[in-house]
Amino acid sequence: MIESLLVANRGEIARRIIRTAKRLGIRVIAVHSEADADLPFVAEADEAVLIGPPNPALSYRNTEAILAAAKSAGAQAIHPGYGFLSENAEFARTVEASGLIWVGPDADAITAMGDKINARNLMAAAGVPVAPGTTDPAADLDAAVTAAAEIGYPVMVKAAAGGGGMGMGVAVDEAALRTEYDKVRAFAERMFGDGSVLIERYFPRVRHVEVQILGLADGRVVALGERECSVQRRNQKLVEESPSPAVSPELRSRLLAAAVRAGEAVGYRNAGTVECLLDPSTGEFFFLEMNTRLQVEHPVTEYVYGIDLVEEQLRVASGLAPTFDPDALTPGGHAIEMRINAEDPKRFLPGPGVIRTWVEPTGEGVRVDSGYTEGNTVTPFYDSLLAKLIVSGATRDEALDRAKAAVAAFQIEGPKNNVPFFAELLTNDEFLSGAYDTGIVSRMR
Repeated sequence: MIESLLVANRGEIARRIIRTAKRLGIRVIAVHSEADADLPFVAEADEAVLIGPPNPALSYRNTEAILAAAKSAGAQAIHPGYGFLSENAEFARTVEASGLIWVGPDADAITAMGDKINARNLMAAAGVPVAPGTTDPAADLDAAVTAAAEIGYPVMVKAAAGGGGMGMGVAVDEAALRTEYDKVRAFAERMFGDGSVLIERYFPRVRHVEVQILGLADGRVVALGERECSVQRRNQKLVEESPSPAVSPELRSRLLAAAVRAGEAVGYRNAGTVECLLDPSTGEFFFLEMNTRLQVEHPVTEYVYGIDLVEEQLRVASGLAPTFDPDALTPGGHAIEMRINAEDPKRFLPGPGVIRTWVEPTGEGVRVDSGYTEGNTVTPFYDSLLAKLIVSGATRDEALDRAKAAVAAFQIEGPKNNVPFFAELLTNDEFLSGAYDTGIVSRMR
């Protein structure tokens, strides 16, 4: 097993990784910006290294500073968490070239799945269903108009290098396409340094379902069930649950088999997620993208399968067998995760500030993965995620009951937060029925 680990991240995911690593007897090094010096993850690590000012480009995305910290602290491995450098193939290559262990998939897999068009084509070749769309970037507006006419409106205009719901727009006709194409292209060039755009069929009523995969040290790829991720605002997830209320045993079998094929197609190792769009009216699903990292919502899978995904990541990176029998994976129960963000619960606009009160819910089947505590300042420099509230139960109904009680008990004063939104959602008939889709939040608003 790895003996010393640098966590190249912050907030709740840094604390999450630190918790497992310390349980396994691994010495943990945290890196932090000037803005995060007082956050819990810094104090909980065995050693902490300041790597720069608040600007992420000068700290959490500063590869030279992170590698220098790893060298000075004697780290043996680097875990990137999610976001920041987690899906940066060049960083992964540099880490390994420096003689360190990269806790994640290899750089070639990150590269292969990082470009949406390349990923679509790879998946189609592997027999994974893909939505109708372009097989090459739409070189200019005329090419986009031609492609959209062939696919049929409405279409989704997507940044080929994007991810996490960023760099996307919907066009219902040619006039809208002309506007969205220019908008997405400009955003993609600014955010990703790559203005390539693809055009895909858009499904007005669709569910977002993903499969957790794990590429083992012996070369096998296993699927650890699916997660429902359809409660979203601006294509960003707010709630995830496992198993999906929309997935039958027969559909689950097809979904998981396709996800395994996706992983095998790129020789995948470590944790990853195959994201799909599901048409609830037909039962058809289509490959959306593959996230070559640990997901924010991984705890719901941990509950349902009774495993620690961070531990499994560390075991794969160490060349060790998993803690479970890959041939006898048995899910059980139901889990729901809610992302507690520092944002207005109506318009979902960020609301940083000093946390005056922070009281986390407790009880059977309740888990809180938090990045902050009372007295901390939520700054405007990073993602608005404060914590993840995860609940589990033997059934979905039991998990929902625990979710209602946990939300009512979660007290946060200071920054704006979206806890009131979850109280509203948990009384919404559409959500409670399980028959919801990605438009549920917009219908609530």
